[in-house]
Amino acid sequence: MATYDQLTEWAGRGHVTRAGRDVVAGWRIPGFMKAQLVEVGIPAAPRLIERVVMQSEAEPALLTSRGPLYRLTEQADPDEPAERSLFSVEPETGAVYFVMPDGEAWFANSGVDVWLDVLHRYGGRVTASELLSEPDGGEEYLSEEEEERAFAELNRLAEELKEIDPAAFNGYEGFLWPGFLDRWLY
Repeated sequence: MATYDQLTEWAGRGHVTRAGRDVVAGWRIPGFMKAQLVEVGIPAAPRLIERVVMQSEAEPALLTSRGPLYRLTEQADPDEPAERSLFSVEPETGAVYFVMPDGEAWFANSGVDVWLDVLHRYGGRVTASELLSEPDGGEEYLSEEEEERAFAELNRLAEELKEIDPAAFNGYEGFLWPGFLDRWLY
């Protein structure tokens, strides 16, 4: 299970946001998941999480194709800043969904606990990799050899994420991780 210190190791101090106990106290998700949001926190993650914006209301306020969900994070599309996507959590189950700008909810992970573990593995791998980290100063194109190495890294990462939460890889359409990793280089 990921810890606050592990997340800050790759995300950096000031880039992991812990929930206030009062913020999640009324949320209808399992207690241990609330505790993880308070004790472990949510990291800013390359290409996925720009900022943490947990709602403070006790009732889920984000209207999606899955019904109302609790808002966790926000990410603006670099090409369309008005287009925002976000991670959210489903009441009762604690399943995490990635919500597209149109409100369509894609399954991300089977719970907050495994979502944080997946983010830890993903963020640690991406920030440590020359090939997967964001290039400084704009777009950089990979050589054919670099692209092959990047695909190999992505395949290893996908296998590691699948071990953490097999349910997140039980489909392609409507599932975040398989599609996201597949489109990484395009």
